[in-house]
Amino acid sequence: MKHDERHHLKENELAKALGGAQEFLGPRAKPLGLTVVGIVAVALLVGGFLVVRQRSQARGQELLAEALVALDARVVPASAPGAEGEGPAAAQFSATGTFSTEAAKLNAALPKLKVAADAYPDQPAGITARYHMAGALAALGRHAEAITAFDDVTNRAGANTLYGRMARLGKADAQAKTGQLDAAIASWKTMVTQDSAELPVDAILIELARAYVTKGDAAEAKQAFTQIVDQHPDSPYVQEARTGLESLSAAS
Repeated sequence: MKHDERHHLKENELAKALGGAQEFLGPRAKPLGLTVVGIVAVALLVGGFLVVRQRSQARGQELLAEALVALDARVVPASAPGAEGEGPAAAQFSATGTFSTEAAKLNAALPKLKVAADAYPDQPAGITARYHMAGALAALGRHAEAITAFDDVTNRAGANTLYGRMARLGKADAQAKTGQLDAAIASWKTMVTQDSAELPVDAILIELARAYVTKGDAAEAKQAFTQIVDQHPDSPYVQEARTGLESLSAAS
């Protein structure tokens, strides 16, 4: 077959293919165009969402970092001695973030923690900020507010997450300090049985034992102390547990 004839046949095949494609696309051009437009729109929406989320996460981390700077600031008592011929240590550290008391530091950190927590409440940075805010409130003796904040952390983070478990521990401690011993004991007992792999069980048991001693429930206190001695022999609470057992035995 001559070259010109082969070339002519290829042109005819191409024309047929183009014609077939045009015949197929003709009645479908509008819906296909709409589909393409829809895909592009979805892609733009997804891309925009990811950009906004990335920016908000970055801003949330910035707010958390600012709050933690205040929370981690040095505490230098006003009575602390300085070098010879100088003023008290607290006066020497005039830089922002140095406080003469722990309470002053916590009160300065609280507004910053609240801003970070409220700005992005469901993001990791916001949850972290709210957990530290709850801890600061508890340390200041504002236990009712601390309990509310701990509950918020648990609800947002999830009860079985790290911050969820830590918040439940913090809430139980705050409850105990406000005299809600039964509620605190119920929380601690649940955590000992359900979250033993993720939480410091010996620390929870010692809190349980102390709460039972306060309630006057010697039998339950003995059980908690005994668990520490038998199951956690290397615990830093072993000596306290043994002393507690001796005191309870002497009183019975």
